[in-house]
Order: sequence, then C-alpha cells, then structure tokens
Amino acid sequence: MTHLSKDELLRCVVKAITESGWNVSYLSSTPKHPFRLLMYRDDESYRLKVYIWNMTHGGGRARPQNEYRIQITGVNRFEPMPGEKTLVLGWWPQGEVFAGFDVRRHLGVLGSSPSFQIREEYLRKAYINGFAPCDKGNREVAIAFRPDFFIEYVRNLEPLHDFGQSASDIAVLDTVAQNLVINDQDIQIVDNARRTTVVSISKRLRDANFRKRVLTAYGFQCAICGLQLQLVDAAHIIPVNHEKSTDETCNGLALCALHHRAFDQTLITVGDDYSVWLNEMRVSELKRARRVGGLDVFEKNLRPLIVLPPAVSDRPHVEYIRIANRIRGWK
Repeated sequence: MTHLSKDELLRCVVKAITESGWNVSYLSSTPKHPFRLLMYRDDESYRLKVYIWNMTHGGGRARPQNEYRIQITGVNRFEPMPGEKTLVLGWWPQGEVFAGFDVRRHLGVLGSSPSFQIREEYLRKAYINGFAPCDKGNREVAIAFRPDFFIEYVRNLEPLHDFGQSASDIAVLDTVAQNLVINDQDIQIVDNARRTTVVSISKRLRDANFRKRVLTAYGFQCAICGLQLQLVDAAHIIPVNHEKSTDETCNGLALCALHHRAFDQTLITVGDDYSVWLNEMRVSELKRARRVGGLDVFEKNLRPLIVLPPAVSDRPHVEYIRIANRIRGWK
C-alpha cells in the first residue's frame, strides 16, 4: 500500500486546489503539519488549517473488515483558529479520494492512539460519483470526496457535516451524491444552510461530471490548438444558461484558457463542418481600438479543424453548433 509522506500529502491538497482553477499561498514560510494555506480565486478566498494522514485498512478481529481509518499521530488536540477553516482529512491512495471528518466533534484532548473511521463503500462511491456522505451515527457524518470536489467541500464544510443532525436531510444528500435527478423545488429541507448546500453540491456534481467526460473525450487537449499542460477547460457549446443547453458530452468542447475566453467572446468559433473560424468583424473592431497585438501569433496557432474525440457520440453535435453560432450572432 502506498504510504505518502506529509509533504506528498500536502501536494495532493495543493494539486486538488490548483487543478480546480484556484490559487494557493502558504501562510507559513516553512510548511509543516498542520499546514496553513490560503486558497483564492477572484474575490473569493479561504484560509485553511489542514490536518491530513494516510488512510489505512482498519479491519481486524475487533473492527469491521470494510473499514478504513486515519490514525492520529503527532497531534494531541486540534486547534481551530478564528477566520480559518480547519480540515481533518484522510487520503485513500487506491482511488485518490479524500475523507473529511468534522473537527468540531473532536475538540479537546484526543487521548491515546485515536483514530477516525469511514467505510470503504463510501470511498468507492466517491471515486465513482465524486462525493459520498457516510453517516457514522451519533449525529456525525464523514464526507468522502474526489479532488475535483475539494473546493465545494471547503465552501460547505460546516453545513455538510451538520447533515448528521437529520436522518431525512442526509437521505436527500445521499440521493444527490448518487447523481440522481432531484429538482430544487423538491428538496424538503427546512434548515436553510443545508438546503443551500444540497443545491450547490447538486450543481457542482453535474459540472464535474460534464467536465470529466468532455476532457476525457478530447484527451485533455484543447480542441482549437492541441495544448494540454492541465490548462484545459470543458466549455459548453450552447451556453449553460440558455434554455436549449445540455450537459451531454456532444455539447462540450475542451478548450485551453485562452481559446475558451476567445470562444465565449465570439472571437473564434467552430463551423458545422468542424472548421475553426476567426471572427473578422470582431477583428475589425479590435483594429479600430488598436488592440490587435499578438493577432498574427494567435491566428497562426488556430487549427484549421478542431481535434475530434474518437467516439462519434462525443463529437460536437452539428445542431448544437448551429444554435450556438446563431445566438452568438455568427453568420
């Protein structure tokens, strides 16, 4: 079994944050456990205090065979700080999945050889679906989640772990975690924070599923220029807020950050024959504004035809391309 050092565990956390498009700064000159980080993007930021251990199989004569645990070492007690979110995490290397535990349930002196447990089935569910809540009883919930769910876990840290207060609420959360369709108006949760969390997580799981399918279909390379370097997004062809938009893979394009922005701003588009087009009208506007620096290089790096996924069903649907070009004003 892979056993990671503390530095390697820290890299798992940082990678989860940066691959979600966020930035990380270290809040101490020499990172040491527990790690203190600042994660931020645009005007949203969170200060984190991260306790993390490897997850090991905890089964034995006295324990369930399907149990994994983190063994708390080097820490006598958790010390949350005002203005910070305190994360108590385990890392399951087999599926590259985190398990998060509620620090509020474990304040005070930890005692001799403490450990926190989660059942393997929830780690496996998180590997498949992105996220899984594990009801541990006594109103405590552990959360298993993939790295692409890390941001959402941090955002909703306290409400997520509060779902243990209601059996009916955690049933709703479990339904969402299984990627089962549930309408916002059908969410019967009285607590406003938990209801907001369910809506947010439901959207995030749909987004993550779409992103994973689209990037995998395109081999994690930009359809316009072929760039990889983990700088590629999953873009909707028909914009996500349009009534005819869909989360089908065939309504997606893998685009690097530059070409994603150019596509959204109608500087480039894709024709229904999969050709790549530069918007000459937009170029003329930029010339009049004297803002065409780099245009020659930009145009040179455009492929004549987009990268196409091997599976025909994953390729951009011609009708979706036509609708998208029409609503963006292309002729």
